[in-house]
Amino acid sequence: MEYGLFEVLKLIGALGFFIYGMKVMSESIQKVAGDKLRSVMSLITSNRVSGVFTGFLTTAIIQSSSATTVMVVSFVNAGLLKLRQAISVIMGANIGTTITAVLILFLGFSKFSISHYALPIIAFGFPLLFAKKAELKYWGEFMIGFALLFMGLSELKHAVPDLKSNPEILAWISSLNEMGFMAIIIAVFIGTALTVVVQSSSAAMAITLIMCDNGWIPFDMAAAIVLGENIGTTITANLAALVGNVHAKRAARAHLLFNVLGVVWMLLIFNFYINAVDGIMSATGHGSPLNNVADVKWGLTYFHISFNVINTLLMIWFIPYIEKIVIKLVPTKDDEDDEFHLEYIGTNLMRTAEISLLEARKELVIYGKIIKKMHGFSRELIKSDSSKKIDKLLKKIEKYEQRTDDLEIEINDYLVKVAEGRLSSSASEEIRAILSITGDLERVADIITRMSKDASKKSKYKFEFSKDQMDNLEGLIDLVEKAIKVMLENLNKDYSDVTSVSAEKAEDAINAMTKKLNKAYYKHIEEKNYDVRTGVAYRDLIVGCEKIGDHIINVSESLAEINAED
Repeated sequence: MEYGLFEVLKLIGALGFFIYGMKVMSESIQKVAGDKLRSVMSLITSNRVSGVFTGFLTTAIIQSSSATTVMVVSFVNAGLLKLRQAISVIMGANIGTTITAVLILFLGFSKFSISHYALPIIAFGFPLLFAKKAELKYWGEFMIGFALLFMGLSELKHAVPDLKSNPEILAWISSLNEMGFMAIIIAVFIGTALTVVVQSSSAAMAITLIMCDNGWIPFDMAAAIVLGENIGTTITANLAALVGNVHAKRAARAHLLFNVLGVVWMLLIFNFYINAVDGIMSATGHGSPLNNVADVKWGLTYFHISFNVINTLLMIWFIPYIEKIVIKLVPTKDDEDDEFHLEYIGTNLMRTAEISLLEARKELVIYGKIIKKMHGFSRELIKSDSSKKIDKLLKKIEKYEQRTDDLEIEINDYLVKVAEGRLSSSASEEIRAILSITGDLERVADIITRMSKDASKKSKYKFEFSKDQMDNLEGLIDLVEKAIKVMLENLNKDYSDVTSVSAEKAEDAINAMTKKLNKAYYKHIEEKNYDVRTGVAYRDLIVGCEKIGDHIINVSESLAEINAED
């Protein structure tokens, strides 16, 4: 049998064909149902059963357990799900991923193969790509992805080598069977490695089904490979979580722990379970996968479904213990500067733009809280007469300002990576708004720092603000604080609930008082006993407060514009 470089490239191309079709189909259905899925998942309570059902339903709809897992991690980071709830959703996702195998088996391996109708399906989906309505475009993408997936599967089946005419490789497989239970362990590692290489448990399952269909591997080895695929599907998320935050690491470790424990108990009763599946299939007239090569792929599907269902039913009672274990495995760092690092987003965990934007929104809330702290430090500095305290507060403000610069860069870099993916029009608008908001928040931090430096001059040049000046400044600073509070409230709201009315009132109050103080300032300049140095510092603080108000109102207006676009 000749199987050269060209044939190898055809095999890799067919695999890429299949995986690309899966990717297009999954991403498009997420765009269609993304907001609905987000609403459903955010309503999950501590009920484990509802969590499992939600994980199953989500994965069955979007046809990607990896996407569901990343979505879950996003919601844990965003505070919409507790770790315990997330574990139950991940368990449900393991059951949901079996739906893909069933679809592949029924539509790709039966006499009625969907690949025969792939081109007509594309013919229906292609015109939808040019529709004005975004949802119709996504449905068009879904139909094309669905067709490409099964075209890829068909090509994959034809691209694999004809091992029936290659007894050497078959002899190698037979030699593995002679190793007894060690062959099962090796098959688990093969399944794990296969999933890591192709980066898709669905693709790995499709390859395993093809091997079964061609009679390359017996039922028990195929089942062991599937067990390995259950472990392999968690590796990608765990590697990504290495540079993620503590929440991401814990969710990823919980997924790995759940799958590994499931494989361990299954290996302990492996032979009994395989015989049980064979016995049930034979008794119900579905053939014997242990004795008939043609029945192996069906036996593998029954094994895959039953294992994931039973594993979930068993492990659901141990969720609190899994939670405690992963918290011990990934403890919280108590670094002094931990508050400055991105808490909710991790660039290497990003998979879908729609979900990633939820994480970015939460980072904006953290950013806003840092601005509020800086404003509080600035107030203390302006009121203080102690040069030691002024220096300490100034260093603290400068340190916070440096980190706000870093936060702006990190959030913007993250959004740029999000923008590289396939975006809906609403997601594009949201990205533009968030980029604008981070710019406004960073400029507020710069202004607060500059105001603090201006106020610190009173220690250096030995001057003091008069009682009237201090009263005026405190009144204006109070108005700015109220505006910041309104801004934070809007950042915490859903887009549909955001209005700029309260923000505009707060901005109007700042502008009115600024106008009043400016008028009084120019009047005092005419007085002969007026200290110019004190007056300049006083005037700079007034201007600074006015500029802060301008940028704060921009934040609320940007959020309100997203609501209007929606």
